[in-house]
Amino acid sequence: MTSIAPGKIILSGEHAVVYGKPALVMAVNRHARATFSPQYSKLISFDLHDFQLSSSFTLRALRELKDRLLKNYHSFLSGELSIKSVLSKPFDLFHFLIITMIDGLQLTLERGIRIHLESNIPIGCGMGSSAATILSVLRGIAEFFSLDFQPDKFYNFGLQAESLQHGRPSGVDPYISLHGGFVRFQNKNAVRREMPRIPIYLANTGLPKATTGECVSHVAAHYSDSTIWEDFQAVTEEMEKALATENLAEVQRLIRENNKLLIGIGVVPEKVQMFIEEIEKWGGAAKISGAGSIKGHNGGIVLMCAVKPPVELCQKYSYPLIPVQGEPLGARII
Repeated sequence: MTSIAPGKIILSGEHAVVYGKPALVMAVNRHARATFSPQYSKLISFDLHDFQLSSSFTLRALRELKDRLLKNYHSFLSGELSIKSVLSKPFDLFHFLIITMIDGLQLTLERGIRIHLESNIPIGCGMGSSAATILSVLRGIAEFFSLDFQPDKFYNFGLQAESLQHGRPSGVDPYISLHGGFVRFQNKNAVRREMPRIPIYLANTGLPKATTGECVSHVAAHYSDSTIWEDFQAVTEEMEKALATENLAEVQRLIRENNKLLIGIGVVPEKVQMFIEEIEKWGGAAKISGAGSIKGHNGGIVLMCAVKPPVELCQKYSYPLIPVQGEPLGARII
């Protein structure tokens, strides 16, 4: 039995969404996939294709891991630990998720489970790969145990797991992966909108040296009380109108404004800024879509809006060009 969940891109409002401002978020046709099969032992086994790792745990071992991670997270909340130190291994996120669900839903494990995880969403680059993997596991577990799939309850499980990696997440990644489509997201509430009909392309500038959690914490330390978030909100609200009327020139102008704001909070590496400037001179518009990075040369995914794909510029910078389309459906069994 296999479940999938989509990744996402943010058209406007990254970082600002953490401060209660709106973001425009679209699910895309890149997916995380979780395949479940029973096994005779009562072990829970994980095959992590993208990490080329396999592991097996007893329920007791998973509970000990959960307790340790929760202790680390509380140390982060009290300022004693950086968010990067909460998870010693990124895949512990999925181990935590499974045991949290088993205990939270009081599930009885009459047989073991083997879970094979893989994804074609670039990892750690701003497309919600961890949230998509989490939601594919959540949806699959519900089916495996023949549970009534209640979106709100499962969203909360996903948000709890995301917190271990991102610190104080806005909740946008698990929401859009759960529901799919295109939404205006604000304060953990979403309003569905029609899928944008403008030409969008993605360039992968590479895995950032700073994690999403580190970027969010850095921005919070320097800009949490700034009025810049009002500027982000104004751009997002104008962007929503421009997308609804399919005004390409206005969408491009607003993407450029959004890019300036992201540069202002220090999350667009210099090399990525150079690439975006060349996209603008070429006649397009571009910005990071995600947390970006506060160090190094890579900024994760860059969203580009242009009448044709900027193939030569992407080749010049050795950035893979990623074709995407909007994904109307969220986490589901296939």
